[in-house]
Amino acid sequence: MKRLHANAVAPPLSRPVLARQGGGFRSRATHSIILLILICIGISSALAQVGTIPRTHSQLPAAPQATIRDATFQSASLGRTMKYRIILPAGYDRGARRYPVLYLLHGLIGSYLDWDTKTHLEEYAAPLRLIIVMPDAGDSWYTNSSANPRDRFEDYIFKDLLAEIDKTYRTIATRHARAIGGLSMGGYGAMKFALKYPNLFVFAGSFSGVQSVAHDPDLKLRAGEKYDRQALEIYGPPRGATRTANDVFALAEKTDPADLPYFWITCGIGDRRLESNREFVALLQRRNIAYTYEEAPGSHSWAFWDEELPAMLRELSRHMELGTARPVLPPIMPARQNPSPLHRP
Repeated sequence: MKRLHANAVAPPLSRPVLARQGGGFRSRATHSIILLILICIGISSALAQVGTIPRTHSQLPAAPQATIRDATFQSASLGRTMKYRIILPAGYDRGARRYPVLYLLHGLIGSYLDWDTKTHLEEYAAPLRLIIVMPDAGDSWYTNSSANPRDRFEDYIFKDLLAEIDKTYRTIATRHARAIGGLSMGGYGAMKFALKYPNLFVFAGSFSGVQSVAHDPDLKLRAGEKYDRQALEIYGPPRGATRTANDVFALAEKTDPADLPYFWITCGIGDRRLESNREFVALLQRRNIAYTYEEAPGSHSWAFWDEELPAMLRELSRHMELGTARPVLPPIMPARQNPSPLHRP
């Protein structure tokens, strides 16, 4: 399905506006007379209400705010301390309610801070009763490396991280309240985890996923030769065990469609990963696997992913109870400024 945004850039959240009146500015004398009149009116009003104290904005009850935390934990699979950022929904600290969880995976040459600092994720998710977890995974492709047995990044996510979050926070620790998504390398990771562990997730989303990274041993990444060699080390030779076990095309061919979560996939029309995403979606269609696929103007960039994020959250709300059937999300906003707006893989 192709989707074009009619209002691709809307104004940010409303803020005070200073405007001229009557086509020009008032004179200084006129301002002085008006100020004197207002002072007299104010004094008269105060005298008429002796003993009352006007309620100021600071005394009004504050709207509940989401809580952003950075945390670490010891990963048994990796034998090291790992970081993650978590968004806890408004009201989390004032009750006993349990919440569904969305895991968002970052891309190559990225970090666990990216989703929160390079998109308007906090604003988009504000109305939702949803915990959002953003783990760090380096340039691992979320895969247990064939070359380095200590780099078990798949086990770190699906064994260690999920258990840590369910133990530490008030989650609904069931498949029907757990979703996963990601961009670029993380989009591939989300598809892979959904296909390999369908009992863990009800929904999986991919933004510009590098779906062919394990499928095509000759794939060249725009990030440079270093990352090409790194991917070859992680997946091993063509038709090797590690490459086959992590190939989303091979996994989609053999997994029972009835067992799988719902797939949401998007890719920019100007993205060099467009064809591989189309091929992957064609395979999902042939196998009768439930999915939504969207193409829109854009490239492999944070501007595109920020625009698509509200659409993913809306679709997620149809598959997971987030407090409202159709969450009211803010309008699409201009992409946040960051030193590297183009993500190259």
